[in-house]
Amino acid sequence: APVEPPASVARENPAGDRSKTSIGADNAASAKPKPPAAVAVPPEVRVEQPPPEEVVWEMRGASEGKREAEGGAAPPAFLQGFNKQKAMDLLYWRDVKQTGVLFGSVLLLLFSLTQFSVVSVVAYLALAALSATVSFRIYKSVLQAVQKTDEGHPFKSYLDMEISLSQDQIQKYADSAQLYANSTLKELRRLFLVQDLVDSLKFAVLMWLLTYVGALFNGLTLLIVAVVSMFTMPVVYEKHQAQIDQYLGLIRTHVNSVVGKIQAKIPGAKRKAE
Repeated sequence: APVEPPASVARENPAGDRSKTSIGADNAASAKPKPPAAVAVPPEVRVEQPPPEEVVWEMRGASEGKREAEGGAAPPAFLQGFNKQKAMDLLYWRDVKQTGVLFGSVLLLLFSLTQFSVVSVVAYLALAALSATVSFRIYKSVLQAVQKTDEGHPFKSYLDMEISLSQDQIQKYADSAQLYANSTLKELRRLFLVQDLVDSLKFAVLMWLLTYVGALFNGLTLLIVAVVSMFTMPVVYEKHQAQIDQYLGLIRTHVNSVVGKIQAKIPGAKRKAE
């Protein structure tokens, strides 16, 4: 007669069969071929002309604005308070004290350069600044020793000020300088190679006038005149804007009429737009 297995073994076998069945099902599921992943198709290679310079400027401005909005590198601490509005306030004498100090300092520097060499002026300015800072440091040290206070270094706030430029800022300034240099070179090439005859003639007249200006003034004198004009002309224009605009309109009309007559008499001087 057949021997029947014990009841305990009979109870354990179904569990073992079920575990084997589940393992087999898992193996079968893992053995099923998976659908192939989508292969990234590279974009079509296109040869395009470089964008015009205006578009490059707009794209650069948009990227800089996006970077600033995303929390890009902030300018150094000594430049954070200076912006376009601050410069306009200085030129229009909104704050007489600040503008007077800046205007007087620049004029003093330029007049010093007319009497001494650049090396002497730089050396004297450095000695004057060092004399002031060393004297103030000694004075504060003596005052702290007498009053038995511990205020620390008198220039600690300035020593802790961030004055370094980040790599992003240097790259930004270098890109701007590169764009200005490229546009200047393209304009000079256009003028000297006579792409437009009228513009080249205007440039020649300007250079001819500058020969007389150079015979009367040197570069440093012209720089002084430019600084004085920069700090005086905006205020004068603000006070007499209507009269100045009227005279400038008359001068512009007269110049345009003269240029039109010259352009009409010179063969081949008419613009392509006409």
